[in-house]
Amino acid sequence: MAMKAMDLLLTNTNPSTYCFVSSTPIKPRGPFSVKCFSLPLSTDGAAASSGLLDRPWKTSDARLVLEDGSIWKAKSFGASGTQLGEVVFNTSLTGYQEILTDPSYAGQFVLMTNPHIGNTGVNLDDEESTQCFLAGLVIRSLSISTSNWRCVQTVDKYLAERNIMGIYDVDTRAITRRLRQDGSLIGVLSTEANKTDDELLEMSRSWNIVGVDLISGVSCKTPYEWVDKTKQDWEFNSDGRLGESFHIVAYDFGIKHNILRRLASYGCKITVVPSTWLASETLKMNPDGVLFSNGPGDPSAVPYAVETVKQILGKVPVFGICMGHQLLGQALGGKTFKMKFGHHGGNHPVRDIRSGRVDISSQNHNYAVDPATLPEGTEVTHVNLNDGSCAGLAYPAMKIMSLQYHPEASPGPHDSDCAFKEFVELVKSVKTKA
Repeated sequence: MAMKAMDLLLTNTNPSTYCFVSSTPIKPRGPFSVKCFSLPLSTDGAAASSGLLDRPWKTSDARLVLEDGSIWKAKSFGASGTQLGEVVFNTSLTGYQEILTDPSYAGQFVLMTNPHIGNTGVNLDDEESTQCFLAGLVIRSLSISTSNWRCVQTVDKYLAERNIMGIYDVDTRAITRRLRQDGSLIGVLSTEANKTDDELLEMSRSWNIVGVDLISGVSCKTPYEWVDKTKQDWEFNSDGRLGESFHIVAYDFGIKHNILRRLASYGCKITVVPSTWLASETLKMNPDGVLFSNGPGDPSAVPYAVETVKQILGKVPVFGICMGHQLLGQALGGKTFKMKFGHHGGNHPVRDIRSGRVDISSQNHNYAVDPATLPEGTEVTHVNLNDGSCAGLAYPAMKIMSLQYHPEASPGPHDSDCAFKEFVELVKSVKTKA
């Protein structure tokens, strides 16, 4: 039933009372009526004791303090406390659970440029490792509800159980612009009111992620066999299977589960070994090929891994992904460097120089190989079309191939899944000639 609009005025009729009153006479219309009421503002009043004065929304209770001196107030979710990390931005539109469980984000706060996070909750299938390794999650808007048939938990509860901090209601666009302009920044995330801004700023300026071995904290401790393939419901590329089984030793520098699933789906028997596993022990296994996986941090901080790669090169076919690509570059005598803000997201165009094919790729790295420092015989096979950086290498004489991005995606497009087939074909060709 239509009702005539009435002007309601907020008048202070008493220093301790607010009252809503109508500027026109109130006439009942059918079953509807409007009543004036007042609430005492005194803390001794009934309203205070009943909690009516409490705000029905969450207020800012967290700060992100960056090393450049900027302070960003926000609301917290997940765990509480104070955490230090490097702030990077990720441009993926989906797949936040895979990002949360990607070991390559160890030591970093991940800022999602997609503003709305949490609407699909979390499930048991999308995890890329057995735990969350990132330092924290920074988002614009936290979904107040979840809606997905696989959802078993909210992001808030999921992070709280894993002691991972998160903040929302912060201007992620402004922070992203700052990171693009100034480069990745060290930051401190805190919900502790007793810590001053100056204390948090000093913390952010007293730590540097460069030169820190982050791989040892995410790698497995003992070897194990991996057998799981991509589930049939999710299999997207059943063509081109070679019908043979090859034994692959995978070095765990922070390996994602879907790298292993894709290799298994292409017919590989996989043994996963720790990052410190000796090359001599690997060669004793007589593998058909070796995979050097993705992982967090600075490749120059893990000389033991570079030495392992050196001792394996030329003996069996090898495939490096992300960190593995950088370690291969150093093992060949090349140099790596820290990028301004890195590549993090599922929408990076990469061109295969050999064929001219362009793939949209999933990437997550802050370091890159300098192709000008690589020895003769090394080929740059892929380039990132956003900035021209090296995205892939090959050394045919030594049976080497590598990619700076993630062919397994998770999250991201599946354009580059054929890289696993290429590796398996390399392994097969070498085994056939033996």
